[in-house]
Amino acid sequence: MAAPMTPVDGQFWRSTLVLRLQNRNRAESHAFKDLISFHNRLFESSNALRAENLQLSIQNEKLKSEQNISVEKASGDGGANSSSKSPSHRNEKVQILEQKIFSLQEELTEMHRRKGENAQQLVDLNQKLQEKERLLQSKEASLGEYISDNSSLKAEVQMYKSSLKELESLNQIIRDEYNANQLALTALEEKLRKTQDENRQLVERLVLYKSRDADRMNEDNENFLSGGSHNPTSSLLQTIDGLFRKKQAKVQRELEDAAKESRAVSPESTFGERSDLGVNPFFASNVPSKAISKFEAHDQEINAVKWSTLERLVATGGADRKVKLWDISKGGQHESRGVLVGSNAAVMSIDFDSTGTLILGASNDFATRVWTVADHRLRHTLTGHSGKVMAAKFLEQSKVVTGSHDRTLKIWDLRSRACIETKFAGSSCNDLVTGDGSGTTIISGHFDKRIRFWDSRTDASSVNDIVLQGKITSLDLSRDGKYLLSCVRDDSLKMLDLRMNTIVCSFTADGFKVGCDFTRAAFSPDAHFIAVGAADGAVYVWNVDSNKVEHILKEHQNAVTAVSWHPYGSFLLSVDRAKTAVVWGDA
Repeated sequence: MAAPMTPVDGQFWRSTLVLRLQNRNRAESHAFKDLISFHNRLFESSNALRAENLQLSIQNEKLKSEQNISVEKASGDGGANSSSKSPSHRNEKVQILEQKIFSLQEELTEMHRRKGENAQQLVDLNQKLQEKERLLQSKEASLGEYISDNSSLKAEVQMYKSSLKELESLNQIIRDEYNANQLALTALEEKLRKTQDENRQLVERLVLYKSRDADRMNEDNENFLSGGSHNPTSSLLQTIDGLFRKKQAKVQRELEDAAKESRAVSPESTFGERSDLGVNPFFASNVPSKAISKFEAHDQEINAVKWSTLERLVATGGADRKVKLWDISKGGQHESRGVLVGSNAAVMSIDFDSTGTLILGASNDFATRVWTVADHRLRHTLTGHSGKVMAAKFLEQSKVVTGSHDRTLKIWDLRSRACIETKFAGSSCNDLVTGDGSGTTIISGHFDKRIRFWDSRTDASSVNDIVLQGKITSLDLSRDGKYLLSCVRDDSLKMLDLRMNTIVCSFTADGFKVGCDFTRAAFSPDAHFIAVGAADGAVYVWNVDSNKVEHILKEHQNAVTAVSWHPYGSFLLSVDRAKTAVVWGDA
C-alpha cells in the first residue's frame, strides 16, 4: 500500500498529471499529425467558401432588388425617362449579373462536390485510424507479453547462473577432495608396497625357519629310529601325538554340538542362511483374504516394499526420497522402526542382505546406497550410472548388482566401494534377480521385452535371451530357484521354468491392468501363489497349481505399485501411488 500523500507531494500531482497527459497526447497524436492538420485546413477552406457563398448570395439579392427598383422607376417616369435609357444597356447589366450568379452557382456546386469528397476522405481516414488503433492495441498487448516473457527469462537466466555458480563451487570442492584422495591413495599405495615387501621378507624368513625345523625334526626322527625308545626325542613325539589327539577330539565335540544346535534351531533363524546350509525350509503360505491393517507410510507415492529375512521387519521406499522401516506384529499392527535418509530422488528398489543387517536402496538420482539396519547409518553410496537406477540386489555379503535406465548392469564391491564390472544390455533394465546362492547368475528384465541371463564370473554377453510380448516390469525368483515370475506390460504374468528356459504358465484376468512400468509381482514363500497389484487399486492373487484367480483384494484407491510376501507366508503387504500401505491376512 502506498504511503499517504504529504502536503509537499500534493503541490506537484497536478503538474505531474498534466505532464503525463501531454506526453500521452504527444505520443498518440504524433503519427496522425499531418492528417489532423490537413483535416483542419479542409474545414477552414470549407468555412471560408461557405462565408463567401453567403456574401455572394446577399450581393445577388441586393442586385436583384436594385434591378427591380430601377425597373419600377423606369415604368413610373414615362416616355421621357424610358427613352433616355436604352434597353440594351439594361440587358447587358442583367446578363452580367446572370453570369455572376451562374459562376457563383458553379463555384458553389464545386464546393459541395469537394465537401463531399473531403467527407468521404475523412470517413476513410477515420476507418484507417481505427484500424491503426486496433493494430496499436494488439502491438501493445504483444509488447506486454514479450516484456513479461523477457522478465521471466531473465529470472530463469539468473537462476541458472546461480545454479552454475553452485555447481562450479561443488565441482571445485569435489576436485579438491579428489586431489586429496589421490594423495591419500598414493601414500596408501606406498605404504602397501612397503607392507608387501615386509610381508615377503617375513614369509621368506618363515619358510627358512620352517625348513630348519623340518630338518631338525627329520634329524630327531632319524635319531629316534636309530636309538629306539631310549632316544631323548621320543617323549617329544609322544607329547605331540597326545596334543594332536586332544585337538581332534575337541573338533569332534564341536561338530557334534553344532549338529545338535542345527537340529534345535527354529526355521526363522535358519531362513536367512538356507543357501549356505543347503536346505530349503519352505513354509505353507496363508492365502490373504482381508485387510488387517492400513496406514500411510510415506509423504508421496510408494515405489518399493520388501520384507526382511529376519524378525518382523519390512522396508518401504517412496518418492519422498526416504526408506522407512516398520515392525509388523502378529496381529498386523505396524510400528515405525526408523527412517533411512540420504537419497536425493525417489527410491525405486529395496533389498536386504542374507543376514538382515544391511539394506540396499536404488534411487532415481543415478546412485545406489547401503545402510545398516541396526543404527540406520548410511555406509556406502555407489555412483557411476548415467540414468535412473531401477533395481539393485545383493549378490553376496560384499557384492551388489544394479540395473539402470542407462542400459547397463553394474557389479559393485562394497569393500572397495567401486564398480568392478559393467555389463552392457542394450536396453533399460527395469528389474533383476540373482539366480543362485553363490551370486554368479544374474537375470534381468528390460524395456525391449527381453529377459537376459548373465554370468558374473565372465565378461561374456547375455545368452539364451527370452523374448516376451511386452515390456518387463518386474522379476521374482521362487525359493528353490527353479521358477522365474515376470510381470509384463501386456497385462499378464509369465512363469518360466529355468531348467528349460521356457514359459510354462501365463496368468491373466478380466479387468487386470498393469499400472506402471515398475509394477512388482511376487511369489509366495511356497511358490503356490503369486500376487500383483493392478491399475485400479486391486491386488490379484493367483493359484499357481490351478492357474485361477484365488482372490481379488480391494482396499487401495490408486494403482498398486508393489507387493511383498512375509518370509513365512503369514502376511502380504501391498503399497500404492497414494502413500498407502495395506497388510493382508487370512480370515
